[in-house]
Order: sequence, then structure tokens, then C-alpha cells
Amino acid sequence: MKKGLAEFERLLQIMDELRDSCPWDKKQTLESLRYLTIEETYELSDAILSNDLDGIKKELGDLMLHIVFYARIGSELNAFDIAGVLEHINAKLIERHPHIYGDEKVADAKAVKDNWEKIKIRNEGRRSVLAGVPRSLPPLVKAYRMQEKASGVGFDWENTGQVWDKVLEELAELKKETEHPVHERMEEEFGDLLFALVNYSRFIGVNPEDALEKANMKFKRRFQYLEERAGNDGRKLYDMTLAEMDVYWNEAKANEHNDTAG
Repeated sequence: MKKGLAEFERLLQIMDELRDSCPWDKKQTLESLRYLTIEETYELSDAILSNDLDGIKKELGDLMLHIVFYARIGSELNAFDIAGVLEHINAKLIERHPHIYGDEKVADAKAVKDNWEKIKIRNEGRRSVLAGVPRSLPPLVKAYRMQEKASGVGFDWENTGQVWDKVLEELAELKKETEHPVHERMEEEFGDLLFALVNYSRFIGVNPEDALEKANMKFKRRFQYLEERAGNDGRKLYDMTLAEMDVYWNEAKANEHNDTAG
């Protein structure tokens, strides 16, 4: 703990020195750092998905730097400083955990999450449960968070079977629209199907964003294997049939299965 506090104090000192002396750091604003922070967040996400523990440590450091940077700029604007940032989060954590710092009893993790949302709505004076979902969130994440928040106040399906029935219903409606295609109607039904699948993912304990990204990584890994194998055989993908490419694709799948089994 003491070493952690000492290193954090050292980071604050370095930030002050950079802000005072480095041309690039002196030039930055809250707005100019925003997209860089988003990039760092995605780099942390990549490290987590890759189970790269050393990478996670490094990316957390980069994000910590951004937090300290924002706080330094906030102090220059006489708006807030790092002490205020930490004081706020400490107070919020205590307030949102009355089962730890108060007399309230909770049965499980879901009860904790639901209570968190109720306290937030009551104390922040929001007119809508969904007001706390950022507009700029990627749509898949946004759907998941909106459903979580609605569930927190009791607006949710009763069991997994009901949600799966809804998925099948939306799939049938999409299929029906494709028989006499009108783009706007197909788009709407496709969106309803995705929304229902996100709902189902919550009920089976799968984060849809993580699941889709892992599927993306798997596709990339297999396709690049296909490209490499074709290149080693002196072939170009655009000269090959789908059946010929499938041979390499199936090799990639088999290799992954063998690696897992081993």
C-alpha cells in the first residue's frame, strides 16, 4: 500500500513537470485527450481478451496517466483536482454499498446491482432510468446496458425460456420480411432480433460484446491461416474456389481443436 501511494504521488509530480515543461503536454486539453483515452480503453480491452496480464498492467498505467492528466487540467480550470475526483468516487462507493457501510441486507450480486441503480436514480434526480446510458456507446454495449438498467427496476423477463421464445419470434419476423424485401422493414426486424439476442445473452451470463469480439478474433485467426497456407502453396485467394479455400479453413479449425485438446 505504501509503495502504491508513493508511486501515485510520483505520477502526480511527473504530470506537473510535464504540464509545466513539455510542449506537447502543455498543449493538451480535455477535448484533445478524449479520443486518446478511448483508444487506450480499447487497448486495455484487447489485452484483457488476450489474457495478456503484462499488457493489462501497462494499459492500466496508461489509463491512470489519462485520469491524472484530466485532473491536472481540471485544477487549472479551477473546476476540480485529483483530490476532488478521489473524494467523489470514495463517497459514491460508500453510498452505493449500504450492505457494507450500513444496515441493509442483500441476497446476491444481482441485488447489489439493482440497489445501485435505485440509489443512483433517487440521489441523482434522473427523470429516466436510461438517462445514465451514454449516447456515444457502441450500439451493442448500449443495448446491454439499457436492458440491465431496466432490469434493475424490475422491467425484465421472468425466465430464460421466455427470452429464447422472443428470439425465435424475432427471427421468424425477420425471415418473413426477407420474402418480400423492403430495406427499412428488414433493418427494423434485424435490429429487433439483435436486441432480443442481447437480452438472451444477459440471461445466460454471456457478455455480447466480449462474445462478438472473440468471434471476430477467431475469424481473423482462421482467415489469416487460410491466406498463409494458400501463399505457401503459391496460390492467390481470388483464383481459388470456395471449396478449395474451405480446405485450408477446415485445417485452421482442426488445428485449433487439437491445440485445445492438447
